Amino acid sequence: MPSKKPPSTKEPVASLLLSEQLCFALYSTMLGMNKVYRKLLRQLGLTYPQYLVMLVLWERDALTVSEIGERLFLDSATLTPLLKRMETLEVLERVRAKADERQVIVSLTEQGRALEQRARAVSNGVFCATECSLDELIAMRDQLLVLRGKLFKNA
Repeated sequence: MPSKKPPSTKEPVASLLLSEQLCFALYSTMLGMNKVYRKLLRQLGLTYPQYLVMLVLWERDALTVSEIGERLFLDSATLTPLLKRMETLEVLERVRAKADERQVIVSLTEQGRALEQRARAVSNGVFCATECSLDELIAMRDQLLVLRGKLFKNA
């Protein structure tokens, strides 16, 4: 009868060299990604966090603030000021739910819907800036999603 082996434990990384830190590789890569997005999003008049909100709403309109927050891993204290600024840009509107006034429903305006077509150029611009193949980007994204899941599970 085979015995169950305990889960493997890995040796911790002993090095404190900055260049060997996963966190710094992710952080510095995100800085580069933000520079690329900032340049491309300027044409849409959106910041990167605003763009993320728009992506969520283009997938499914008329969501509560908490639903948007769940998708973006943001709490309402962070999200609410962002949504207020976006409302002044007239790309979305916030309305209290009739059934429960504690809930705020966020919906795209016509102007917000019109941005969707123009935003397709952003994805192409980012794709070109990475100089990666589509298969490489998909594999990298999938690995990051697995890593994110493990980190949130163990946080």
